[in-house]
Amino acid sequence: MKFQKTILILFSCTATLSVGCGPTYVRDTDKPDVDEYAMSTGLDKKDLERLFEENLESLMKSATVSNWSRMEKQPRIAIFPIANETSEHISSQLAALLSKIETRFVNGGMAEVISREQQNLLIAEVEKHRGGAFDPANSATYGRQLGAQYFVTGKIYDSAERTDGERRVQYMLFMQLVDVETGAIRWQNEAQLTKALVK
Repeated sequence: MKFQKTILILFSCTATLSVGCGPTYVRDTDKPDVDEYAMSTGLDKKDLERLFEENLESLMKSATVSNWSRMEKQPRIAIFPIANETSEHISSQLAALLSKIETRFVNGGMAEVISREQQNLLIAEVEKHRGGAFDPANSATYGRQLGAQYFVTGKIYDSAERTDGERRVQYMLFMQLVDVETGAIRWQNEAQLTKALVK
């Protein structure tokens, strides 16, 4: 009898723990602050948006972009890929950032933006004998063939450290606006953020 009571108590405790103490899946409508939590030291949507916004705010305040509003004709720009120099698998998130940049320029009415689909076709054509991938060294060639006056591009880097069970990763997103004709960098900025696992 004592043995059966012990088993019943253990079963009740296990059932309670499995129902009440485990993780729960939620949506942002169930928990509005769900995007606020860092779940790792990797880059998430919130991190990338912060880096993007800091860079874009700097770009919009730059002398070059300010001068565009005084031009008779809107400049024509191309938005090229952001090179991922981190160990993170964030290609799709970086592609989403490029779409955000495109949207900001188009909706802001400050420049004529060449569609990324058209750019991809041109890049594939230029690079078909070399494997078909975007090569940053050919950015000026792509820009000229697209009829762009400027192109926006960038690189993201990380620097990681680990000690005594703690980990810190520093991320840097560099972006620049390049004059296609001269190759001159007309604007450049670096945005940074740090994520860590601390005791």
